[in-house]
Amino acid sequence: MKKILRIIFSAILGSLFYLLFDFLYTAYLEPIHFFGQVPQKLGFIFPLGITLLVIIFSYITISSMVTERILRRLKVLEDLFINMPLKEIVVNIGGIFIGLIVANLLGIAVLQYGIIGTLIVLGLNIILGYLGYAIVQRKKEEIKMFEFCATNEHGFAKPKILDTSVIIDGRILDILKTGLIEGKILIPTFVLEELRHIADSSDALKRNRGRRGLDILNEIQKQLKITVEIVEADYKDIDEVDSKLLKMAQQMDAIIVTNDFNLNKVADFQGVFVFNINELANAVKPVVLPGEDMEVTVIKDGKEDGQGIAYLNDGTMIVVEGGRRYTGETVKVLVTSVLQTAAGRMIFTKTRDERTLE
Repeated sequence: MKKILRIIFSAILGSLFYLLFDFLYTAYLEPIHFFGQVPQKLGFIFPLGITLLVIIFSYITISSMVTERILRRLKVLEDLFINMPLKEIVVNIGGIFIGLIVANLLGIAVLQYGIIGTLIVLGLNIILGYLGYAIVQRKKEEIKMFEFCATNEHGFAKPKILDTSVIIDGRILDILKTGLIEGKILIPTFVLEELRHIADSSDALKRNRGRRGLDILNEIQKQLKITVEIVEADYKDIDEVDSKLLKMAQQMDAIIVTNDFNLNKVADFQGVFVFNINELANAVKPVVLPGEDMEVTVIKDGKEDGQGIAYLNDGTMIVVEGGRRYTGETVKVLVTSVLQTAAGRMIFTKTRDERTLE
């Protein structure tokens, strides 16, 4: 491989020398009869001989060094493309291709100047091709907003960005299994990094939460057929993960999936749509109206005098007025009011004279 590259390099260098000599001879030497009375049929021998000498000299001297540098560069490019996602490769090639198109359109005007025009076009191709690649690299975060829209039979579904809290919570796995959430699921690299930091924490509780989050992500990728993508996005000028999520959602026109109350409020203020797991959980709880009868088991005392506390199967807390004396028993109660908050729902009841033991 190395010998072939050395031969190719030497041949290219010799060809360039021949073209340059031909241009100089035609433009400057021939008009002044530089070679005197040399027959025209033998006129090609001199440039051809010089060209062969250039090829041999370059092969012996500099071709080895140049070839080694080229191979090192090719190895770097190979490693770069192997570690690069396919979509990013396509986008980068697109940027280079656009740069080459612009270069050749501009080069049409200078091609008439022979070898000089050819060299100018070659230079334009190199400069504008690299410029196209560089622009794509600098703007790739903005370009991604056009990529992450998944289509379904009804049209377009916005991509969903999972935040750290909803991944650790774990309920997102069951919700995704139902097919309720459409579109691509995006996991930013800065969220993965935060999960890794939590999983490496010296605090046992935090460490377990972080590992649970990583396990949930693995289950989402293995069990579900929906598209899950790791988005290599970071905003070095922004420190907080929540702020990065909001910036990313704005750029990609995406929806943030979270159960963080504060993030929800900030997102509403900035016009970013949020899918809150807690709000979904409250929405699917059975509706209870004042005046309805319920049967509950009082399990502990309440804060106020005489109150008892019970829970529904979905975790909804029930405050039972006068229920303290029935702790550990199942009683019939009458619903008096229902309080809905962002953190959940509370049902206020009072006991009837009649009790029903379980």
